[in-house]
Amino acid sequence: MELSIIGSGYVGTTVAACFAKLGHSVTNIDIDEEVVERINSGDSPIHEPGLGDLVAEYGGNRLRATTDYSAIRDTDATFLALPTPSHEDGSIDTSIIKAGARSLGETLGTKDDYHLVIVKSTVVPGTTEDMLGSIIEETSGQTRGEQFDVAMNPEFLREGSAVEDFLNPDKIVFGTENKRANERLANIFEPLIIKSNPEVVETGIREAEMIKYANNAFLATKVSLVNELGNICKEYEVDAYEVTDAIGLDERIGERFLRSGVGWGGSCFPKDTAALVAAARDRGYEPSIVEAAIEVNNKQPKRLLNLLENHTDLPGKRIAVLGLAFKPGTDDVRNSRSIPIIEELQNIGAEVVAYDPVAVENMREHFPNIEYVDSVSLALKGADGALVVTDWDEFSVLNDEFEQMKNPIVVDGRRIVNNQDNITYEGLTW
Repeated sequence: MELSIIGSGYVGTTVAACFAKLGHSVTNIDIDEEVVERINSGDSPIHEPGLGDLVAEYGGNRLRATTDYSAIRDTDATFLALPTPSHEDGSIDTSIIKAGARSLGETLGTKDDYHLVIVKSTVVPGTTEDMLGSIIEETSGQTRGEQFDVAMNPEFLREGSAVEDFLNPDKIVFGTENKRANERLANIFEPLIIKSNPEVVETGIREAEMIKYANNAFLATKVSLVNELGNICKEYEVDAYEVTDAIGLDERIGERFLRSGVGWGGSCFPKDTAALVAAARDRGYEPSIVEAAIEVNNKQPKRLLNLLENHTDLPGKRIAVLGLAFKPGTDDVRNSRSIPIIEELQNIGAEVVAYDPVAVENMREHFPNIEYVDSVSLALKGADGALVVTDWDEFSVLNDEFEQMKNPIVVDGRRIVNNQDNITYEGLTW
């Protein structure tokens, strides 16, 4: 099929490249000319394992990019994969996706045959039908349910494994309002369904919108609960990982997302939990469990620093921060746990030296004046302490590097460090 995708961020580029791999012809539409040029030349605009290979193979062929919305006229369906960032109160900012919907509608007004508009962005229930559908109807001059339909197809991609997640999904959710829209969605995903045989959930549009929030809120709450249990285990000198290994054998709990540590970050969990809280309050309901999950998560970086302060006075000390990305496998630093850690170290008066294999340049935008180095060895050389914030594999095999520290004190926020004989080691959990 001929598909168009508005937006070339983490979701838009990944979805476009994966659909191209599945045999569709895909056009990415983006306002950033540099991003467009990179995709057309076969160069991925973002760091994501496996994505570069797909863009290199299909870019300029089955996958192309443009700034021109008129390309939509030659496609059968359009995915809206635009950001919905947070307002200060946690509610979502729909200005970007509304602008995309207007431009989309203006183009659809010049198209004669049926078109399906599929929202991939994370939006609160009612947004797709009441807001975006109405905008497209108004700007196109067409009638929804006749010349076009809207649908919701939430994404469940994890940064660092987004390509794998798309091509081997646990589930695919079709949120539609009629049979015709559902059939077109099924045709789009048919190659993936045949290949991977995932569960296909066919539901209403509002239910599909809510499924994404419920999915992320449940996982975020699970992580925060495990971190809370890990904090309690620490107080009793109990190995939290042995505890979670045991409870994970209970099929009602499951073994995934049971690694306690410094907390969750990224673009999804913080934004989506905040949006769910704001949406619930808007209807007069206080979501106390979700609020508690956010509170626990926000406290974890301070616990990491407190453990370091138990071993050394921080003012004036050189502290190595190992890991800047919010998780391994990505260069994304949005809501990374290293951000509040570096902020607090600066407030205390410590000297920060930071290292990450891929995320240095992105973090430099947040902290242009701290020292960045190109290796773990340089980060640890002469350091008075080290904090492990991201569980990159290379941090698990450190040994001789610790001997370069002025004071070999390491606080591990991810339980990744294996060799502890020659250092004063403190884990966030035992």
